Formats: sequence, C-alpha cells, structure tokens
Amino acid sequence: MSGALDGVTVNELLAVMGARELKDNTTVFTGVGAPMMASGLAQRMHAPRLTMVIEGGIVGPRWKPGSLAISTNEMRAAYRAQMLTGITDAFLLAQRGFLDVGFIGGAQIDRYGNLNTTAIGGSYDRPKVRLPGSGGANDIISLCRSVIILTAHEPRRFVEKVDFVTSPGYLAGGDSRARCGLLFGGVSRVVTTLGLFGFEPASRRMRLEALHPGVSVDQVRARTPFELLVAERVETTAAPSAQELEILRALDPARQFIG
Repeated sequence: MSGALDGVTVNELLAVMGARELKDNTTVFTGVGAPMMASGLAQRMHAPRLTMVIEGGIVGPRWKPGSLAISTNEMRAAYRAQMLTGITDAFLLAQRGFLDVGFIGGAQIDRYGNLNTTAIGGSYDRPKVRLPGSGGANDIISLCRSVIILTAHEPRRFVEKVDFVTSPGYLAGGDSRARCGLLFGGVSRVVTTLGLFGFEPASRRMRLEALHPGVSVDQVRARTPFELLVAERVETTAAPSAQELEILRALDPARQFIG
C-alpha cells in the first residue's frame, strides 16, 4: 500500500472494507481468511448482533483473539457458538433463506460477477491450471440473499470472460440469472484493494462506486481488462482507522490471515 495506506497489508485492507459492508442483526456465511477477519471486526466495531456461520457447521461463535479457525481445524472458532452442526445443515440454512450475506472470492471474476475457482486455460479436462473447485462457493453465491466478493485487484483476476463459471454472478447480465432459475440473491458488492464496486441495475455490469485513498479511476481501469462502468459520483473510502487495525491485529496476533 502507498500514501494514506502505508503500513496496511492487502488482507487488512480487504478485511476492514469488507467489515464495513456488514450490518447488525444479520447473518453472514464466512470462510477462512479475510472474510473471517472482516466478520470478527464488524462484530466488535458496529455489529455486535451479527451472527456468523462457518461452512463446517459452527453457528454464532464469538471468536477469541488468537483462536481463529484454520482450514484443518474449524473447531478453534467454536468459542461461545450457539450451534455445532454439520456442513449439510449449514447449507440447508442457506437454502431456507436464513443467511443474509455470503463472503466469497475467486481466481477470476468478470464484468457480471461470475467467479472461477475451477480451471484456467485450455479445456476443462486439460487446463493449464487446475484449481480447488467449488467447495461451497456455488451454494453460497446461489443461496445467500446477497454476496460480497473480496479480492485483490489484478489483471489476471479481472478478466473479460471467466474460463469456467464455478460461482454464478449475473451470468450474461440483465435478467439471465433469474432465467436460469436463481430467483433471488446475487453479488451486491465487490471489495478490492483499489475500491468498491456495485452492479448497474439493468445491465448488471460491474460499476466502480468508490476508490480507496490515493487510487485514481485511471489506475482502476488500467488493472481491469474489461470495460468498466463508473458511477456518476465516485466516493472515496476512509482509510482503515487505528481502532480497526488494532482490533484486527489483536484477533490475529500470529498474522496467519492479515499478513
């Protein structure tokens, strides 16, 4: 980071900006990494009644500093949880409409918010890069009432067309998501290391709505290979505050997730 964001890591920036998108009295389906940090920060800053759900089936934890979940041991995050259930039951909660927000990321994203975490280059059977695949990513983007994408802003990630649709955003734009049977939800916000993005209501094309301090529209366009819509009024986000960074760093003293 540079300028107003000196000393702030990429994951700290994503966690702070993601946390600000979360509201009190809602439920968030969160994964390991920046989404987890964002959820924990929101709960401590402005959303004390935010209910977190972890993919493995932990509902309503209050994470202890230094005891955040890792991919091989989610039970570390079960402190004061309201429910310990299985992964199937966690996704059934989403299917029944109980999860307000889902956090998700991907290796590729296009102008309609479609994500790829499956394969890059070549054919599906013989790709240049084989990625982990969906996991719960398709379920989250298909079933949660809204989805927030957290990602570094790089030309290799922002592409004209994803090589494989692991997680359907607005598909081909317009009403194509609904026509394919996904009757609610969708991507509400894309949070990157350069700014905040929404989607134009009619076309469902990605639209720049806010820049982080020290970032220009030209810089965003230079790192976005597809034609990007720009809102009539582009706001500037507030830099991460000393309090936000203090809480994040206390949650992750070993810096496993914030870098």
